[in-house]
Amino acid sequence: MATKLLLQPVHPFRLDLTAWALQRRPGNLIDRWDGAAYRRVLTVEGSIFEVEVSQVGDAARALVVTIAGDPLREKAKQRTREMLANALGVRIDLSAFYRMAEKHSRLKRLARSFRGLKPPRFFSVYEGLINGIACQQLSLSLGIQLLGRLARKFGPSVGKGDSVSYGFPRPDDLANATPADIRQLGFSLHKARAMVEISRAIVEGWLDLDALAAEGDDEALRRLVELRGVGRWTAEYTLLRGLGRWHIFPVDDQGARNGLVHWLHLRKRLDASRTQRILDQWQPYGGLIYFHMLMNGLNEAGLLRGSLLGGA
Repeated sequence: MATKLLLQPVHPFRLDLTAWALQRRPGNLIDRWDGAAYRRVLTVEGSIFEVEVSQVGDAARALVVTIAGDPLREKAKQRTREMLANALGVRIDLSAFYRMAEKHSRLKRLARSFRGLKPPRFFSVYEGLINGIACQQLSLSLGIQLLGRLARKFGPSVGKGDSVSYGFPRPDDLANATPADIRQLGFSLHKARAMVEISRAIVEGWLDLDALAAEGDDEALRRLVELRGVGRWTAEYTLLRGLGRWHIFPVDDQGARNGLVHWLHLRKRLDASRTQRILDQWQPYGGLIYFHMLMNGLNEAGLLRGSLLGGA
């Protein structure tokens, strides 16, 4: 017997585009979009299950969440609904961003192309931080491949045989690992040590990443870069994708900077300071520009052809 939940997004909302911004690459084992539904393994109130989120038709006013298996208790339903609402950005009103974009010819065309994309966030600050550490100084494709290996070895799972789905590892999962275990998956020893050390600090109670939500950007960045394996890019990436600070564009992200160069038809490569100067004209929407650079790259690679037919 399946549990059904409804989410009512602030429109315009495109599940296909938002799910792609979470998935990022076709080989992602954790966040999956199959052209019709977004799927993800979650752990809520001690239960492990897979959610399926669909939007019937581009103009659908609600998202349908289906959870197979035994019915969830009311507290678990509420928590699941809240987690998905945050991850998919369903409550975010982008009307001010769209009004601003209309004043800039190039940004106007970009915003119209991806109208309905909401800025997603990972399901926890911890997940954002581990993603950042994993993808440091690597191509996004390789980083996501390594994260898939991490989920397959350490993460929660549902299903049997060839139909197993894997969730993102929890702090407890990696706290019980050794750096050598993680290094065998293809991570550097430095990254492996950082993941284990951070996970153990959370489990032992002296690191509370959720408390960063109450801190300003500067203090949150300062506290993050004190952790092993966390530099400026990883800290900014965590604020954007883990804490939903949509004004932050991780300026040390070379892929995103290259996307800006290509989109703006610039002749010279950008450094961090020049990137920030360019972004100043679009603040406080730096993070939205970051996601639009991601989507523009996916579209130009031919991955979004089916998703950009029509709009919401």
